[in-house]
Amino acid sequence: MTTLQSVVRRRRAVAVAGAVSAGLLVLSACDKPTPRATVTIGDESVSTEAQCYEDGKDLGKAEATKCTLKKASHTIEVPQSETLRIGVDPKIAETGWAMWINGQQVTNPSKKTYYYFEGVDLFADQQGQAAPKELNISIVEQDKSDTTVSKVYKGVWNFKLKNADA
Repeated sequence: MTTLQSVVRRRRAVAVAGAVSAGLLVLSACDKPTPRATVTIGDESVSTEAQCYEDGKDLGKAEATKCTLKKASHTIEVPQSETLRIGVDPKIAETGWAMWINGQQVTNPSKKTYYYFEGVDLFADQQGQAAPKELNISIVEQDKSDTTVSKVYKGVWNFKLKNADA
């Protein structure tokens, strides 16, 4: 009976070693996850990984700007005058980040992990134009330096905001 038990133990050990090896192989083929950014409106939140991210390396302003125009993978509806909340991974906040709307930077870089825009009307009528039905906002990881011009652009996270009142 001991011979049979040792054979069973060896088979189990080989099976476990094979499963561990297969798991490591699968994990090594995966890309490293990027830091996440989250947008919250009321009690609804959407979170995403970066649209453009080179493992923390500088993308350059031109590439970052191009990335802000890429299609967002997540959409959230925004009622008029609702508070827009943005949360970022501490790794993003360490560098600094700014909010961009439709490819244009609209805030100065911040090093906070959480920021909110209370009662902001993102969909306000523009001079002689109807309120837009949707906006693309981007969280751009960029250095918060003493100057107004950022020198480093490390990542872009895109979200689509739909006008709930349109």
